[in-house]
Amino acid sequence: MNTDAGDVQDEALDLREEAAEPAPEVTEQGRLSELEAELAEAKAAVMYAQAETQNVRRRFEKEAQDAKTYAATAFARDVLSVADNLSRALSVIPPELREDEKMKGLVVGLEATGRELDSVFARHGISKIVAMGEMLDPNRHQAMMEVPSADVEPGTIVQEIQSGYMIRDRLLRPALVGVAKKGD
Repeated sequence: MNTDAGDVQDEALDLREEAAEPAPEVTEQGRLSELEAELAEAKAAVMYAQAETQNVRRRFEKEAQDAKTYAATAFARDVLSVADNLSRALSVIPPELREDEKMKGLVVGLEATGRELDSVFARHGISKIVAMGEMLDPNRHQAMMEVPSADVEPGTIVQEIQSGYMIRDRLLRPALVGVAKKGD
């Protein structure tokens, strides 16, 4: 009886040891699965890092291009006041002085300066905003007053107080305008 009981105990002990020790194939398979998961995770991280690097590069290139394109914005705003003053000076010269031989050279010189300034603006992508007769566009015009009018539709620009300018596709300075409203 002891031998039978001992054999049963030995078999039970053997079974417990087998259950406690995982099979070598299962361990290698599990480790392989872990390594494949880590590899997939590392590949995803590398792809994400490459995409992020490419986005940063594109953003930097766009910012550099914008800086180059719009670098003269502050200077252009300052020069606009010179253009405004020149335009005002030319507009107040009476016709008699324009025909006077002594003043004609000065007037012609001022007009040539105005044309040259417009040419320089055009070379640098600065253009005047057309306002008169247009509908008010708050992205390009700033309404300074309303003018009663039965002749045009309300919201139409009927007076330009100060010219507006664009630098390429960006607003440099809004046009200051008077807008029509329904007549009384």
